[in-house]
Amino acid sequence: MTNDKCVVIEVEALQKRYGKLVAVKGIDFAVKQGEIFGLIGPDGAGKTTTFHILGGVMEASAGNIQILGKPPRDARLSIGYLTQQFSLYLDLSIDENLRYSAGLREVPENVFVQRRHKYLRLMSLEKFGDRLAGRLSGGMKQKLALCCALISQPEILLLDEPTTGVDPVSRREFWDVLAAIAAEGVTVVVATPYLDEAERCDRIALMYEGEIQQVGTLSQLRESLGLQRLEVRTNHIEAAEKVLHEASNNTQTSIVDIQTFGDRLDVLAKDIVTAQAAVEKIFTQNKLQLDNIQAADATLENVFVTRLRASGNDPEFLPFPRTKKGTGDWGLGIGDRVNNFASVAIGANNLRKVFGDFVAVKGVDLEIRYGEIYGLLGANGAGKTTTIKILCGLLEPTSGNITLAGQTQNLRSSALRQRIGYMSQKFTLYDDLTIIQNLEFYCGVYGVPRRLRRRKIDWVLATCGLVGRENMLTGQLPGGWKQRVAFGASVMHEPEILFLDEPTSGVDPLARRQFWRLINEFARSGTAILVTTHYLEEAEQCNRMGFMVAGEVVVQGSPSEIKAAQPGQLIEIVTDKTQTASNLLKTQLAAWRVSIFGDRLHLVLDYPDSEIPHIRSTLENNSINIHSLRSIPFSLEDAFIGIVQRIGGTGD
Repeated sequence: MTNDKCVVIEVEALQKRYGKLVAVKGIDFAVKQGEIFGLIGPDGAGKTTTFHILGGVMEASAGNIQILGKPPRDARLSIGYLTQQFSLYLDLSIDENLRYSAGLREVPENVFVQRRHKYLRLMSLEKFGDRLAGRLSGGMKQKLALCCALISQPEILLLDEPTTGVDPVSRREFWDVLAAIAAEGVTVVVATPYLDEAERCDRIALMYEGEIQQVGTLSQLRESLGLQRLEVRTNHIEAAEKVLHEASNNTQTSIVDIQTFGDRLDVLAKDIVTAQAAVEKIFTQNKLQLDNIQAADATLENVFVTRLRASGNDPEFLPFPRTKKGTGDWGLGIGDRVNNFASVAIGANNLRKVFGDFVAVKGVDLEIRYGEIYGLLGANGAGKTTTIKILCGLLEPTSGNITLAGQTQNLRSSALRQRIGYMSQKFTLYDDLTIIQNLEFYCGVYGVPRRLRRRKIDWVLATCGLVGRENMLTGQLPGGWKQRVAFGASVMHEPEILFLDEPTSGVDPLARRQFWRLINEFARSGTAILVTTHYLEEAEQCNRMGFMVAGEVVVQGSPSEIKAAQPGQLIEIVTDKTQTASNLLKTQLAAWRVSIFGDRLHLVLDYPDSEIPHIRSTLENNSINIHSLRSIPFSLEDAFIGIVQRIGGTGD
């Protein structure tokens, strides 16, 4: 984005009231042509209301909004709008959905043919024109929805959480497409709960409680935080977290916040040198082993969470009200679980599942112990949900052996079911029941004694921030709130084994942190947890994980082990022509090795010593100036995409 580009979206003192509720409280921002502008905030911040007003489908209560110099309603033909609830016609093919969208926007036939070819090729969908939308993976559906929004060639593109539930490979492809569209001059405004992908925006607005608190580039937001990050690795995570939290109360240590991420702690500090010395001293004093400590850039999530905490918006953490103290008729006692940490809770040996001619799960081996959080990660269609359904007794395997809570037989028995918690990808709640009715129903299903039910239900309502709203129909809850209630319903009976299939899909960053504090609390009490997620930054919270590709687990290990095992290096390049450089380098390297992140490129190079000089000369020979080039650590998402692409399976 260059400074001489004109402003195409101007918002001044925008307000929206619903009766006494003020959803948007006088916000101001401007977006320039060809910019990718991120609107980031927790559930209920006012983002979707703002999108509705920008899209011309809702009137503002007050303020001045200009889109291309016109009121939003008058600019609608120049706007492409992809809503959270965008609904493709699942019984129509890709081509039929596109033709329908083009007809609504009165796109001439000859123009439609050209654009169809252009956008399907851009989305790698050109071979699937006759496939029904209902038979597409999550990533392909979102790409088709974007094609439908683009078919009228809008000047403004509004995207409200377009990649929720989409796997990491498809998400990265989606964002590369957005960068290419923006380079053609299309202005993109996007909301996302995934803060790692929000880092790819040119500028970001942090929004909560109906107000925009801060706007800037990623670098500006990091600098304004005034904090640096230390990654601390130890085999004594729980004890280390406790003593470092105590140290954060002492201003002389410079430590401001501590966050757990699986096999590491993130320590945010005002002065990195002082904090590192303090951490090393604290570990020595408490006789804790410090495996590794290193400085790293603060993330957008660090910025976002710190800002929300400073404004008092961090939800209160309420420990789970435990009631199981000993063994007996109601499952295994907590004390027994803690003493039993070394034993296997979930085991699979050569697990296979075949549907007709299709092999969905191919010889999977897993071993998950009590007290462990294990992440099963993979692209859409990799076989994760099928594997979970087999392990928790909802599907019969075609072959293979399963161990569940020490049992190998009668895995569908009601006694065993009451020792397991399961939160499915498609919500476990009944939309036509109230929140309280759903929770009472699950207390009954899981055999929670009547004398304990009220206490457990009250905890779920308080944790979800729904006290006083328990008589709402569950179907009226936004997706993120529904996920929180579904999680509460799956753990009220204090399961020994917990299956969580994409539990935080569509959940905002603060609620996600709360989820993971609870997940860690359950693991520390001895619960074995198997979790799937498409958000690989949160997968760092897992103790161990397996990457699943086309029905097979292709790699297993801790997050640090998997990242350290990646061949080559991840290189970050800043140039004066980001999109041009990306297009050029994709002619030299496999497309997945080149990705745009805001104003910089990430390159995966297997032989950096020989490849970097060639890349420098290629860019310079094409009049592209390199401002900086450096090696940066692999993220878990980089590792996942590299492994999946090298094997050759993307899930689509």
